[in-house]
Amino acid sequence: MNLLDFLKDMPVIGILRDIPKGAEEECVSAATDCGLKAIEVTMNTAAAPEIIKSLREAAEPHGILVGAGTVCHMGELETALAAGAQFIVAPNTRNDLIRMSVTAGIPIIPGALTPTEVLKAYDLGATAVKVFPVNCVGGPEYIKALRGPFHGIPLLACGGVNPQNAKDYLNAGANLLAFGGSIFNAKLMAESNWDEIKKRLALLLDAIK
Repeated sequence: MNLLDFLKDMPVIGILRDIPKGAEEECVSAATDCGLKAIEVTMNTAAAPEIIKSLREAAEPHGILVGAGTVCHMGELETALAAGAQFIVAPNTRNDLIRMSVTAGIPIIPGALTPTEVLKAYDLGATAVKVFPVNCVGGPEYIKALRGPFHGIPLLACGGVNPQNAKDYLNAGANLLAFGGSIFNAKLMAESNWDEIKKRLALLLDAIK
């Protein structure tokens, strides 16, 4: 599966950190209504493997991909793959995680920040490179600067992406965007306030159409 081609028309990944178990159907409904095509459950979420499995079952009929995020070591990668994660996102770059994902045929987006880290991650076989935390090092301007030497490396901007700057990141050269707590807010999810989440999600996705 070519993740970049799949997300070409809606190049956004929603990060679910601390989504409550049992909220999978509501989450998929919100994503479907707004047109979101990919969501990731962070592995430091309680019951993450069970939620990934349940989310995938709920999301598959709607053509939404479900991945695992905050995958920091091999044990978490193995657990995520066993749960059915369709793509992997990490906050950093580890050779073993990338190599195992490539061997398994699973798209992986490792985190990197400096030019050296970005190139290393891609050379190891990354599907795309997550520039994180991009908001701390210049935001869209930093993506634009990386685009100078790295024309062919797919970049995902993560950290502080919002409706006001989402289009700027894409115009600067980001191939993908990721967002988390500003929309899939842990408190709102715990309160089952999916109407507010859907409102925030629609605002962001409308900003990049």
